[in-house]
Parts: sequence; structure tokens; C-alpha cells
Amino acid sequence: MDWITTLFVAVSLSLDAMAVSLGVGATCFCKPPRAKLRLAFHFGLFQCLMPILGWIAGSSINRFISQIDHWIAVILLAYVGFNMIRSGFNPGAKIHSVDPSRGKTLVILSIATSIDALAVGLSLAMLQINILAPALTIGIVTFGLSMLGLFAGNLMGSKFGQKMEILGGLILNGIGLRVLLTHLV
Repeated sequence: MDWITTLFVAVSLSLDAMAVSLGVGATCFCKPPRAKLRLAFHFGLFQCLMPILGWIAGSSINRFISQIDHWIAVILLAYVGFNMIRSGFNPGAKIHSVDPSRGKTLVILSIATSIDALAVGLSLAMLQINILAPALTIGIVTFGLSMLGLFAGNLMGSKFGQKMEILGGLILNGIGLRVLLTHLV
């Protein structure tokens, strides 16, 4: 696979992580540089590892994964998205009760934004394309775009407050809906 194609694949796979980063950044919970690095690193790591896992699995489980991957992503994104919306409508609540750059929420968001990369890895295995360069490129691009989303989200969150948390939750649910519609149509 040539570098231009690899870059386009990396950017397209990274857009979900960037949108989630924008929403998380808007909560102003990920203001410290360490939290930003942790979230962006995990998004990049999962986006790098998922195509490798898909490539290793090859075509033997392609039918099984392709039938449920979108449901997994939708459920995970809806869970986090609805919690953000609920928190945004509760003016007395903290902006976010759990740090999205740590623990279970970090893992859920990382998996949800990288499920489609698993399918890309399966596809590359079927095309007999070496996975190392595309996987590393996907991870690096995801890290960079996630950092950009976190910084932009922080700027908007500081200006608009809890309304941005509602918007972030709506973005996550919108991404989940897009994933579902893409697989069903």
C-alpha cells in the first residue's frame, strides 16, 4: 500500500478519536498536559494495535467480527455519550464525575474509537499487505489528531462550560449512529 493511501486510511480512522477528544476536551477535565497525553496516547495505541490484531486474525473470524463490531462500538459510545449528556443537564453536578483519561472510561473510549481499525486490519490481511507501516501510521496520526481535538475542546469548554459536555455526548452518540448506519446500509 502506498504512503498516500496509508495516510488517507490513517486520517479516516482517526476522525472518530479526534471527535471524541474534542468532546472530552470540552468537559475541561483533560486540561492537564499529562491527562491529554494519556488520552491521546491510548487512542493512538489502540488504533495501532487493532489493525495488527485484525491482521493476525485474518479471514478466519472476519464474518463473526463484521457482524458484531458495529454493535460493540455503538453500545460503548452510547454509554459514555449518554452519561456526558446527563451530566451536562445537571447544573449542580461536576463537569465529569470520572476522569475520561483514566480507568474504565479510557478503555471504553479507546476500544469504541478503534473497532473499525480491526476491520481494516482484516482487510489488509486478505490483501496480503504488510501491517507494520500502516498500523504505526494510523497510531501516530490518531495521537496527533486526538491532541488537536483535546486542545480545541478545552478552548471551547472554557468558553461555553457544561453546554459543551452535552455537545460532546451528542457527538459520541452521533458517531455511534453513523457507525450503525454505515454497517446496516
